[in-house]
Amino acid sequence: MSIRALMVDVDGVLVCGRPFDGKPWASTIEGDLGLKPSDLDREFFIPYWNDIVIGRLSLSEVLKPTLVRIAPHLPYGDFLTYWFENDARLNEKLLEELSQQRDIGIKVYLATNQEHARASYLIEQLGLGQHSDGIYYSAALGSRKPDRTFFEKAAALSGFSPEQLLLIDDTSANVEAARGLGWSAIKWIEGSSLFTELEKLQSSRTS
Repeated sequence: MSIRALMVDVDGVLVCGRPFDGKPWASTIEGDLGLKPSDLDREFFIPYWNDIVIGRLSLSEVLKPTLVRIAPHLPYGDFLTYWFENDARLNEKLLEELSQQRDIGIKVYLATNQEHARASYLIEQLGLGQHSDGIYYSAALGSRKPDRTFFEKAAALSGFSPEQLLLIDDTSANVEAARGLGWSAIKWIEGSSLFTELEKLQSSRTS
């Protein structure tokens, strides 16, 4: 059965760090905002991020009081703008290749671990909604990659069978999980060509 839809990861595949240099979004956050990354990890990401990214907690209800504790000078809105705008470097080459796939009738969906606010930003402000046919993300599905439920729900919502789906992801565990459920999957490496990877996949199927 042929591939009918691509499920494309966002971070590390379609979006890669800061727009101006590709470095991680918080690389200079202490100098820019007066907030130590170690404080942010300890007080926010480590204890809360998993529950936020699967929709059990909202970003604002956790992050607002956290900022009051660790960076009382920093408004929530300013922090969020800094975060999202500095984690927004688009992979233009891949977007063009995905556009070519859509032109020949292949559906393109985003399949990503995100909480609600950034998912909205990606689709609306960053413009990924114009480059895709929809988004399946962890906070909306109540499950994150590589959990089996994420892939099962995404497949069901897409209307395609597992054999018709291809995951493009930079995380080995996600690739292996998708394959274990009958999807095709490509392990994405920076600088990869979608056209080349699809050719390799086709060759492996016919050999």
